[in-house]
Amino acid sequence: MNGEAAGEKDRTVAVGMAAGVAAYTLWGFFPAFFPLLEPAGAVEILAHRIVWSFVVMAIVVTLLRGWGRVRAVDRVSWARIGGAAVFVSANWGVYVYAVNSERVTEAALGYTINPLVSVLLGVIVFRERLSRPQWLAVALAVVAVGVLTAGYGHFPYLSVILAVSFGLYGVFKKKLRVDPVTGMLGEVAVTTPVAVAFLVWLGASGAGTFTGHGAGHSALLAASGLVTVVPLLLFAVAAQRIPLATVGMLQYIVPVLQMAWGLLVVGERLDAVQWVGFALIWTAVIAFTLAGRTPRAARPGGSRPVGDPT
Repeated sequence: MNGEAAGEKDRTVAVGMAAGVAAYTLWGFFPAFFPLLEPAGAVEILAHRIVWSFVVMAIVVTLLRGWGRVRAVDRVSWARIGGAAVFVSANWGVYVYAVNSERVTEAALGYTINPLVSVLLGVIVFRERLSRPQWLAVALAVVAVGVLTAGYGHFPYLSVILAVSFGLYGVFKKKLRVDPVTGMLGEVAVTTPVAVAFLVWLGASGAGTFTGHGAGHSALLAASGLVTVVPLLLFAVAAQRIPLATVGMLQYIVPVLQMAWGLLVVGERLDAVQWVGFALIWTAVIAFTLAGRTPRAARPGGSRPVGDPT
């Protein structure tokens, strides 16, 4: 019996690992997809992404017979879902803008520093405590952002907006007591009316691209919903089956793949100062991760990853 239980546990972990790696790998290759949606602009792409994600999630909830759980969500939870929806939408929109502006490495930087920002928000909002090594890692990350500011010639605002918007999304998600599928449906349901209204206005003004650019373009815009939802569902499978510490380590697949895409495919270039800045960031992240494996940082109430909302 014990052998059977151990075997079942191993299979569960294996499924979780496969789902987690698949989810983060798909997110890592998002820079390959969004440029295909041009000539649509970032805001139009965001609107389509929201609307078609709602369509896909409505189908998923129907297949899972989950509408009863949706109806059972109380007003306080809907308010938190609304807050999460605002920040995840901002994150999606800024990410699309960064990728389609060929600033993929800045997007990668945002998702590299995201765990540090999330933990700082945990300290501010939930009064969580950090160890001294963790504070030193955060301080090193701040220095790194300063170095990158000098290297870029401007403050890396896209990176910071991506990290902060996702961190604030995590604040609302942490207080939310609904299952992941219901929460995901709620987030896109809240913003879908605004997205539909914007697309109707865009089409009426003649500025929309959904029609007039071929069936392939229309199909790609519609596919943005599936592209958005599939990795989120895979992440939900992973989060239920593997330790959060493992999930936290897997999330670094995303910025590594995005950085590689920006440098090798898009052809972005980093000068010596920028490389130093990125090296400092990764040093800070690794130091923070190692410090977080200590008993003090691992006690209940510590910050935890929520996922990746790209």
